[in-house]
Amino acid sequence: MRARDVMTRPVVSVDIQSTVREATTILTEHGFSAVPVVDEIGHVIGIFSESDALRADGTARGHDAPVTAAMAAPVEVVAPQTEVAMIAERMLARRLRSMPVVEEALLVGIVSRRDLLRVLIRDDDVINANLRKLLDDYAGSRRHWSVEVTGGDVIISGDFADEAEQAVVAALARTVAGVSAVVLNPVAPLSIGWDD
Repeated sequence: MRARDVMTRPVVSVDIQSTVREATTILTEHGFSAVPVVDEIGHVIGIFSESDALRADGTARGHDAPVTAAMAAPVEVVAPQTEVAMIAERMLARRLRSMPVVEEALLVGIVSRRDLLRVLIRDDDVINANLRKLLDDYAGSRRHWSVEVTGGDVIISGDFADEAEQAVVAALARTVAGVSAVVLNPVAPLSIGWDD
């Protein structure tokens, strides 16, 4: 997996004309930990983080200072084809919270720690957990189905009371975000027979 597969885009940035106050407002409004600073043609020249905002607050000009006076520069960037593992390694080694993604020297996205964490949690795992919770809410402690999710396709196996319950379980599964198909695999309850 590469930067282009996980990066956030379009990316919000500030330009060299912005003040610390304007850049801080963007950080807080969007919930970002950092925002790239670009020049008039879109080249990344620095990055402005929450730490930079806090440090600037203690200076003489404070929030009225230009963002270029408070930003970190030079900034580390990655290309869209950079492997996610390499990005994670660089972010950990240098204690970075995000890295701008540039192509032909222009800003095209940003990769944050949150973007990398999303890679660790597979969509199928999230679908499985959401579906199990929904089935637990429906059937309570008597739920006796197993759930498998592969690429959004769901297989629910187990003992169903009747066709109506199968229809309800299938309908519930289809309400879970990310589910692309539902297959029910009814398994007859184990019966014990007595030989004469």
